[in-house]
Amino acid sequence: MASNDFCTREGALRLKERIESYWRDRGYDVNIELQEAGFMPAMRSARTDVRSNMVNGMPRPANDRAPEQRRSA
Repeated sequence: MASNDFCTREGALRLKERIESYWRDRGYDVNIELQEAGFMPAMRSARTDVRSNMVNGMPRPANDRAPEQRRSA
């Protein structure tokens, strides 16, 4: 059974793939990156951050994206 901890490397990778797949199925190409944050004393463990080019969880409007990321008509 897969863990629901999205702060681990494996969990963050599953989340990245899930987000990319969701938006790809809807015609968007979102950019998701994983960043290793290292050991966090408050969490008492290492952490992997999931970063994207989305705004408030939504893909950026076509006019805000770089020309190579815009969807063709």
